[in-house]
Amino acid sequence: MIQAQEEFRDHVSNQETDGRRKWIYPRLPKGGVYYRWRIVVALGLLLILFGLPWLEFQGHPLFLFNVLDRKFIFFGVPFWPQDFYLVALGLLAFMVFIIAFTVAFGRVWCGWACPQTIFMEVVFRTIENWIEGDYKAQKKLDAGPWNSDKIRKKTLKHLVFFLISFAIANTFLAYLIGKDELLAIQTDNPMNHLGGLASLLVFTVVFYLVFAKLREIVCIVICPYGRLQGVLLDKKSIVVAYDYVRGEPRGKLSKKENETPKGDCVDCSLCVQVCPTGIDIRHGTQLECINCTACIDACDQVMDKIHKPKGLIRYASLEGIEQKKKLRFDGRLRAYSAVLLILTAVIGYLLVVRKDVDTTILRASGLTFQKQPDGRISNLYNLEIVNKTFRPVHVTVRVKQPDFALQFVGQPLTTVEPGELTKGSFFLSVPARRIRENKTPLVLEILADGKMVEEVGTNFMGPVE
Repeated sequence: MIQAQEEFRDHVSNQETDGRRKWIYPRLPKGGVYYRWRIVVALGLLLILFGLPWLEFQGHPLFLFNVLDRKFIFFGVPFWPQDFYLVALGLLAFMVFIIAFTVAFGRVWCGWACPQTIFMEVVFRTIENWIEGDYKAQKKLDAGPWNSDKIRKKTLKHLVFFLISFAIANTFLAYLIGKDELLAIQTDNPMNHLGGLASLLVFTVVFYLVFAKLREIVCIVICPYGRLQGVLLDKKSIVVAYDYVRGEPRGKLSKKENETPKGDCVDCSLCVQVCPTGIDIRHGTQLECINCTACIDACDQVMDKIHKPKGLIRYASLEGIEQKKKLRFDGRLRAYSAVLLILTAVIGYLLVVRKDVDTTILRASGLTFQKQPDGRISNLYNLEIVNKTFRPVHVTVRVKQPDFALQFVGQPLTTVEPGELTKGSFFLSVPARRIRENKTPLVLEILADGKMVEEVGTNFMGPVE
């Protein structure tokens, strides 16, 4: 049987007892230290988010994630489908970093850097308060009849929400297709960009629904990262926590001398009122908590007013509250850190040895050698060349060993376009008298625009006379 004080755990915070959704009306935090820093961080991240798609390096986007054309650019460096192993390793390293960071510091990402939180709490929530008033006014407006004032405020709010969602959709699309293609969609004949316009409209509607309707449901139900908290967090993790040792038993302030001694919590419920997911942090760590620190600021302001020390709600671990222990670099953290360092080292090495032009040469299967009428011995090879740069590359293939002749089958390879994989076949031949063993090691030199970029080893098969 669930204890009375644990009943909050049998349902999420935005759900009524009958299963219906409970709309959250959070009180906007004001003047707190963490709130001011969150605004600064949020504005900086918004500037980066909206600015990055417009930055270029050597005439190309600084960042691009074009999934449809399988073209990715990170810090001005292009990555193509042939580099997918690097992208996969990078994503794996990022996941390990997030896991290690979460184990140590909880959901700091959610409260400080997640786009959902930044847009919802800093942008959309602020606009909602400007138009409809504070949380009390919003409750009253929603409960009231549909009169001219309500229609005007609701229409204005949702119009602004839709316009901001449109701006976010444009930015999101710029990361996927690049700013030049986005500008073409915006300025060219719409009939030439029906697919792009449809994508823009879909993204706009999705973002509008997320911030106007779904809101905290994204954090509580949809986001998979939030579901991982039960696995990743333990008593050593730093989270936004209520110091129940100091705060309990809670109760209102009283001047009666014979009253039972109380803790520092005055049960004002401000920590609940400011929570964007509607939880009571005094119940302990909960899946709905996004570590936004709104409850810390609210509680600290109350502690100032009643002349009590700040930090009744603070960043702390359960172990730190109960046993006054500091964060330790324990075995789990060491293991995650070791994996992260290994992955980072491997990625760094692969990036260093990564070539702008990558070549694969293999002997044709099913054939050993051919005897030509002029007495030469020939072998057939298949060639694949990948151009991983932004520019066309003029390619030349030559044999390092003397007496070997190279002849392409059909048209010789000349130019490889950016991001393209070009295939070809060629014969290597040598006078029979020059063959000293059945398998002769050879080195082929690959030149790009007249500069040697790679040496590829292979074998030449022939009869020994």
